[in-house]
Formats: sequence, C-alpha cells, structure tokens
Amino acid sequence: MMNDIYKKFDLSDKIAVLTGVAGQLGSEYARTLLAAGAKVVGLDVFPDNPKGKLNDIKSGNFMSLQTDITSKDSLEHALSKTIDHFGVPHILINNAAIDAPPNASATDTGRFEEYPESSWDAMMDVNLKGTFLCCQVFGKAMADNQSGSIINISSIYGILSPDQRIYEYKKDQFFKPVTYSVTKSGILNLTRYLATYWAKEGVRVNTLTLAGVFNNQDEKFLKNYTQKVPLGRMANPDEYNGAIIFLASDASSYMTGANLVLDGGYSCW
Repeated sequence: MMNDIYKKFDLSDKIAVLTGVAGQLGSEYARTLLAAGAKVVGLDVFPDNPKGKLNDIKSGNFMSLQTDITSKDSLEHALSKTIDHFGVPHILINNAAIDAPPNASATDTGRFEEYPESSWDAMMDVNLKGTFLCCQVFGKAMADNQSGSIINISSIYGILSPDQRIYEYKKDQFFKPVTYSVTKSGILNLTRYLATYWAKEGVRVNTLTLAGVFNNQDEKFLKNYTQKVPLGRMANPDEYNGAIIFLASDASSYMTGANLVLDGGYSCW
C-alpha cells in the first residue's frame, strides 16, 4: 500500500517544461523534478542568471533553452527542441514572471496615478501574455497527446491587495505596483478557463499561489511582512517543491481548475 502511494508522486519518464528556470525558485523546481525522475526542459530568457546555478546541474535529463516566452515563434522553437530531444511534454510549469521588489526603481514604485504605461505593458507581456502563449504552444501539444498537467504560478497578491503599510518605513515613497496584482489575478481565471476547455483532452490545469520567499530582504521589511504571517516567517526557497510534485504527478489526478495556496497563513487574516 505504501509503495502505491509513493508511485503516485513518481515522475519517471515524464517530460516537464519549466519557464523561468534560472531564477531563485525555478532552479529549485528543476532540481526537484529531476529528483522525482522527470526529464526537464528549462526555459529562460537569461539562462546564465547566477541565481539558478544551472551549470551545476549535471544530468542527461536536463536541457536548458534560451527562450523568450513573449514570442510565440521562440516558444514553438522550444517545443520542437523538446520533442526532438525528449518527446512530447507531459508537464508545463508557468513560473516565469517579473515583479517590482522592495529595491525596485522609484519610477515603478510611485503612486498609482503616475505609474508608467511602459511598465504596465512590460509586466503584462511577461506575466500574463507569456503564460497565455506557453499554454497555447505546450498545452496544445499535451491536448493532442491526450495527457498533461499545467501548473500556473500565481501570488497572494493575485487574491489579495498588497498591504502598502509594509513599505511605509522606506525613506522614499514606495507602492507595490498595480500590474503585478492584476497579472497574478488574471492567472486564476486563465487556469479555470483552460481546466474546463481541455478537460476532455486529459489535460489538468491548476494554479499554485505562493507568498514571499526569503532572499536576504532588509530587516524592517522582514519584520513588517512576517507580522502578517501566522507562521511568523517568509518561505524558504525549497518549501514549494512538494506542491510542485503533487500538482505535476498522479497524486493530484482528480484536481483541475483549483487554486492551491501556500502562504504560511498570510491570506487567513
């Protein structure tokens, strides 16, 4: 019986496509998928980003491709390379996104009334259009193959408004910008739409909603943020890996159109 449970989480012979692979979390997901037996194709516009340390991955089951997720031609090229190298993908993780972190430029973190249209367009292109295009290209291949799991990564700021009071300690005025919330909220209904659209083709589509991850943020930010978290801290980079394996594997075979929230309890209050 126990062996049967473990088999549910086994990704042996599965092929996973992961966007934003060279980032802090993307590289975590890649290593976790490989450990679970999957073949992994990591897509990133900057694959040499030192955060990911992708050169340290020594596995014949891993392939990194420089890919622009805002370009359908680039994604179709990546799909062709994936099929040639490993086969038709079974798993798509839409992890790539851009944000305005606490150290972002004043231009992007000023008042809503002056928020630049160019910044709106850039974040919309990557966070929402990029996810849409990845689902079109890789999701279609899965649907044609009658099997697949798509995991769309969202944020607590897609289900809640940012608490701007967290940033009031800053010397210069700082507002978490509107576009991140709008794009991450849009992910939720893109997931629901595709979950119903592709259900008959055997493709499951779910959202994984995450909270903040510790990355050596300044002490005042950490204090303000963690006061809002019942568990009293930000997530460690490896604490979302279990959810990734669950959603990618047969352990979640009856789950589609859902939003799995991992936030340390942030959204409870």
